[in-house]
Amino acid sequence: MKNLLLVIALFWGGILFAQENLTYQKPSNEILELAEAPLAPSIRIDKKGETIVYLYRSNYKTIEELSETEMRLGGLRINPVTNIGSRQSYYTNVKISLKRNEREQEISGLPLNGRFAYFTWSPDQQKMAFTNTVSNGVELWVLDIKTKSAKKISKANLNANIGKPFSWFKNSESLLVKTISKNKKPLIDTKTATPTGPTISISELGKKAQNRTYQDLLKNKNDEHNFEQLTLSELYKISLNGNTKLWKESDMFRNISFSPDGTYVMATTINKPFSYIVTYSRFPSKTTIYNSQGKLINTFLEVPLIEDLPKGFMSTRKGKRNVSWRDDKPSTLFWCEALDEGDPAKEVDFRDEVFEVDAPFKGKGTSLLKTIGRFYTIEWGNNETAIAHDYWWNTRNTKTYLFNPSKNTVKPKIISDRNYQDKYNDPGNFVSKRNEYGKYVLDLVGDNAFLMGDGFSKEGKFPFIDKVNLKSSKKVRLYQSSLTDKIEDISYAVDMKKGEILVRIESKNEYPNYYIRNIKKKNNLTPVTQFKNPFKSIQNVHKEVIKYKREDGLELSGTLYLPTNFKEGQKYPMVMWAYPEEFKDKSSAGQSTSNSNEFTYPWYGSPIYWVTRGYVVLDDASFPIVGEGDEEPNDTFIKQLVSNAKAAIDAVDNLGYIDREKVAVGGHSYGAFMTANLLSHSNLFAAGIARSGAYNRTLTPFGFQSEERNYWEAPEIYYNMSPFMHADKMKTPLLLVHGEADNNSGTYPLQSERYFNALKGLGAPVRLVMLPKESHGYRAKESVLHMLWEQDTWLEKHVKNKKSK
Repeated sequence: MKNLLLVIALFWGGILFAQENLTYQKPSNEILELAEAPLAPSIRIDKKGETIVYLYRSNYKTIEELSETEMRLGGLRINPVTNIGSRQSYYTNVKISLKRNEREQEISGLPLNGRFAYFTWSPDQQKMAFTNTVSNGVELWVLDIKTKSAKKISKANLNANIGKPFSWFKNSESLLVKTISKNKKPLIDTKTATPTGPTISISELGKKAQNRTYQDLLKNKNDEHNFEQLTLSELYKISLNGNTKLWKESDMFRNISFSPDGTYVMATTINKPFSYIVTYSRFPSKTTIYNSQGKLINTFLEVPLIEDLPKGFMSTRKGKRNVSWRDDKPSTLFWCEALDEGDPAKEVDFRDEVFEVDAPFKGKGTSLLKTIGRFYTIEWGNNETAIAHDYWWNTRNTKTYLFNPSKNTVKPKIISDRNYQDKYNDPGNFVSKRNEYGKYVLDLVGDNAFLMGDGFSKEGKFPFIDKVNLKSSKKVRLYQSSLTDKIEDISYAVDMKKGEILVRIESKNEYPNYYIRNIKKKNNLTPVTQFKNPFKSIQNVHKEVIKYKREDGLELSGTLYLPTNFKEGQKYPMVMWAYPEEFKDKSSAGQSTSNSNEFTYPWYGSPIYWVTRGYVVLDDASFPIVGEGDEEPNDTFIKQLVSNAKAAIDAVDNLGYIDREKVAVGGHSYGAFMTANLLSHSNLFAAGIARSGAYNRTLTPFGFQSEERNYWEAPEIYYNMSPFMHADKMKTPLLLVHGEADNNSGTYPLQSERYFNALKGLGAPVRLVMLPKESHGYRAKESVLHMLWEQDTWLEKHVKNKKSK
């Protein structure tokens, strides 16, 4: 009786009563072989397409690594012992080749058991700087390209708690480095410290502060103290021979960037007061300009605490924002300011205005252009030519402006005005080249620029390069891929004068590799890498993109895999995996960017493993949620969700491959939310798998995904879309998986815990797996293999071996 009361108390307290204490399990051999296959390295290629640096890493972290000391402060996750992000991904080995298609070679001087990160080319591309994390901190290392050797140039005292801790000086002989402050005070152990008083939050009457449900926020004065100590840095100039010189005294440095000519440094620091409801990026800040010797030139910008942005995705703060250097000038700053006071509901002709200012960076600056939507970015060319982009979320619109940065009296020309979700009509991105400052600017030949596009169409993916005359807007196609049995991706232009571009080519059973293609010569390909396929067991699996329609005529698609033991005429169970996406028009929603020639690449979140276990797999099934005109997509979310699912099952069933009574659905994050809703509002599935999802939208009351209305403006939407509110309808077996340390906005672990409690209390067949130390994505090998075991066991029990009616 006492134990029963304990279970009841824990249930209503929102704490889970442990029903099983499993050690980590491993999945079947077929799945394990794929999950443990070694990864090909990441690569860094110099702009000439000659030197290649190969960065090797392990498939996973270990649970021991994830269990290292971690402090969660102001949106950061920090290892206070090593002073780097506690979730940082590391490379474990580095190799190099100096010529195209040359074999990889070892690099001398690398430390054993290294944990490398932040690889960054020097301005002259003759060196790469990177960090190495050791037991007591972070060191700075430099790789010399010509000698193929690496050496350490600092102590283990770098401060990488807010990202990359160094920047190259222009001469490529020294680096500006953030190091641990000598003024750093001892951290407070918040688990054992005696509170000095209550924590109090205040809201002023009439002042709104509608924010997403951020995690890892500061909670009290002890957190404030620890955050300050961990973000305090001193800036040192460190030369390649290891000489160090103090460049700037202690401060909470956030971002540091050199002007293109290296003459000035822009440094942004974090100020007080801190906030308990937003992350550090919205704490007060100050942007200061120094010369390269560290002498103060000007305090350029001071931004107050931002807790009260107007409602809406397109809202932004007043005053200067997006401050950056012009890439085509030695030392000119540009920024934008909201003309609608940051309020997206305000009716104005122009939303933003862009300004620039030269050294010494004082005054109001010179106006360059105004944008109809919210300013996004500028691609600089020269004194007469630049390209600006804006966007507007509600309409999914983006505009591209051609303007003269030297004459603001010349009206900018809109050269593209389109729906950015319309992939079939995407004109591509402008080709850039390195200028004398080592920055990337528009590759201009007279009045001509070049566009590089993905080339999505109904027929497939055929990347292209166009030459466009900026005066006449006339386009000439210089190259378009004609591959139909493979996929080609254009990475970047190596040399447009020579016609050399770097491309990546893959097929369903050929691992992606890089080549130099000369578009001026027919079929001219020079191999750059030669990676082998590590997933031999599924290289010949049948794979195709199927297209079908839902009941309202909207075109849908999905990538269909048949099991490795497939026999014609036999019916198989199916796993369907998807992620809903919102659209404002049916035309864009009906477009497909899936391609059966994509390399079949299993990763921890993939359902592809189950082709080895006798399942048909429908991956990346289209789940568009459309709301045209005044209608918002979520107004009919459930209806469209079920319609998408039924259309997918019907399509595969009509091909004769599946037993439609043995179909499972799964998804991660918003896909998990989709899964729970499908099981609550349809009888289409035998079981579901929902990983790291949110199930009660009243716990995210100020918007979620693309929903801009808050709970009090649209309570019926939040209610109807919340699986938690319909837990009494759930009778289908559901596997819930969640990382105990999930830091994603809106997907608190509490979401899965409370949903499980509701389902269990109502008698639904449900299992909850909480993965220790894991965040929104799963990293530890033990966690991933156990998750695969859980999914496999669940599918075997509730889908494959389900008794047909």
